[in-house]
Amino acid sequence: MHWWEKLKGEGAVRPSRSDLRSIALAWLGGFLAIGAVAWLASIAQSPLVLGSFGATCVLAFGFPDLPFSQPRHIAGGHFIASLVGLLFFHFVGPDWWSMALATATAIAAMMATRTVHPPAGSNPVIVFLTRPGWEFLLFPTLAGVLILLVVALLYNNLVRPSRYPKYW
Repeated sequence: MHWWEKLKGEGAVRPSRSDLRSIALAWLGGFLAIGAVAWLASIAQSPLVLGSFGATCVLAFGFPDLPFSQPRHIAGGHFIASLVGLLFFHFVGPDWWSMALATATAIAAMMATRTVHPPAGSNPVIVFLTRPGWEFLLFPTLAGVLILLVVALLYNNLVRPSRYPKYW
């Protein structure tokens, strides 16, 4: 088989559309989580929001049963990816190839530690674009993630019949 034939796909059936209740609950969860982070950031006058947090909300509220949506993956993935981004930025340099190495290393580190969280894969890129200091690991990364997780734990257990998280 030629590689371009692989682009046709396998012909698998697409996932079914989410029901209206699930869509509404995911919408409200995302609103509450980002709203909480943004509101607390404005009160504290401290950065607590990362662009990758929007994608984290897609998983935590739209698909909370997936492994990528579990607190271990959310917190660990964001922490590891931001740390790797900062290490490469500060010790290797702000070059394009360093950004690529940081992103690839963050992917590998998340896989090795069983904390893969796809939205966190953008954190090294965010580091290179914003050029922050080491405080970036605490604010916005860890502080913002902790707020998101508190909202996800409370909200998902209030509105869903199943438990969240599935594991720690």
